[in-house]
Amino acid sequence: MPRAGRREWIGLAVLILPTLLIAIDLTVLHLAVPAISRDLAPTSAQLLWIVDIYGFLIAGSLITMGTLGDRIGRRKLLLFGAVAFGAASMLAAYSTSAEMLIVARALLGIAGATLMPSTMSLIRNMFADPGQRTAAIGVWISGFSAGSAIGPLLGGALLERFWWGSVFLVNVPVMVLLLALGPFLLPEYRDPDPGRFDLFSAAQSLAAVLLVIFGLKRIAETGLGPVPVLTIVAGLGIGALFLRRQRMLPEPLLDLGLFANRVFSAALTTNTLAFFFQFGFFLFTAQYLQLVIGLTPFEAGLWTLPPALAFIAGSNLTPRIVTRVSPVTLITAGLAVTAVAFALLTRTSQTSLGLIVAVSTLMAIGLSVVITLTTDMILEAAPPERAGAAAAISETGIEFGGALGIAVLGSIGTALYRGAVANTLPAGVPPETAATARDTLGGAVAVAGQLSGPLGATLLTTTREAFLQGLHVVAALGAVVMAGMAVVAALVLRRVNAGAEPTSLPRPGNQAPVDVSRAA
Repeated sequence: MPRAGRREWIGLAVLILPTLLIAIDLTVLHLAVPAISRDLAPTSAQLLWIVDIYGFLIAGSLITMGTLGDRIGRRKLLLFGAVAFGAASMLAAYSTSAEMLIVARALLGIAGATLMPSTMSLIRNMFADPGQRTAAIGVWISGFSAGSAIGPLLGGALLERFWWGSVFLVNVPVMVLLLALGPFLLPEYRDPDPGRFDLFSAAQSLAAVLLVIFGLKRIAETGLGPVPVLTIVAGLGIGALFLRRQRMLPEPLLDLGLFANRVFSAALTTNTLAFFFQFGFFLFTAQYLQLVIGLTPFEAGLWTLPPALAFIAGSNLTPRIVTRVSPVTLITAGLAVTAVAFALLTRTSQTSLGLIVAVSTLMAIGLSVVITLTTDMILEAAPPERAGAAAAISETGIEFGGALGIAVLGSIGTALYRGAVANTLPAGVPPETAATARDTLGGAVAVAGQLSGPLGATLLTTTREAFLQGLHVVAALGAVVMAGMAVVAALVLRRVNAGAEPTSLPRPGNQAPVDVSRAA
């Protein structure tokens, strides 16, 4: 089996560029919201769309774009997406109204959806050797963690010196570099017999994912209600029709045969659940550092660096360890370590800064192993000509897992918080202040300073303790689920060995894929 050389490894560095930027863009906008609110004066609904529509359209377009890359060429789609991403970044930076910024963010989301499956599937083509591919995926995944760590720090530095549009302009030179180097360092690869592209299926997949993600995010923000529930039900209904159509089409947009592979399905499920608890945990950590410990946003960002660095180290060390230890053993161990981290999280108090950082770091180590190896298994289980579709399914699982984790775990924590506050609210708190404090911990911290005497301090202690009760229950749930996943992974993936060859799936006509890596 051919091994990758210098060109492929330099090409991997090019592929990390869009990965890094997308992770930065998911975090940096939150810092710019106050400045955007001052300049563009958006309504509350418009502000929500400015923040959310980027992630919505990335999630909704992934399946379509991943399959499109298999058909027209993955490098071509990546470079086209780079042009679109750079242009949309310029449009966002110089937006003169809230409506213009919403449109620009929507275009950024669609362009971002072309980048992610293309980068992951090109790794599948560039690194045929299993050991090298695992190492490449570890480096590629590091881009996400690095982007998440850099985003708040870079955004804060830019916003202190320039206007809010600078957080979008930083994308442009990176995309120009990708366009300059990509044609020379990245191979082209496409399916030789892709069949007809079904636009109706693409519309169905977009509508289904958008509706479900929208409903989950609304539940996380406002709680259960008729609108988000009906939205999710409608999305699931359209999704069912989409799957039915894929089974009937001779040339489906999404090849459901991928799910017939046990390794692919088990790895995808494990990967999605890992992101479910990771995103949910981040939601609680951000609130804990700022609202319980009382750190500033910048200080909280600095304390998130140790787990980010641990994730980078873990994802890059895993490929070396997997040459000596089987993937299933490492995945099981990673899930077990994560379960221990969640169990330790139940011991946190209102002054546990050191413990929360240690737990976050331990969890990052465990999840870095799991995510690196399951991502590798997802790509390895799919034939090369379906790598784009497999990458898109993996990315969609990440989006669903993250949104579902925030919605479900956030809702559990909020419900427990409100119940605890209702039972322990100190006497003498005015009704309006009590209503605000019962709603969220952030509201409680904001109104506590308005109370005279020791009542404000008592309210803070009470509401923070209520928040911790919710955190402890969610942590206990995470420990149980992660331990259960470790057992399931050990049973389902026990036949997977280090260095195993990709699992071939049947392909109509036994067509061979076309590698046009030297194409112009």
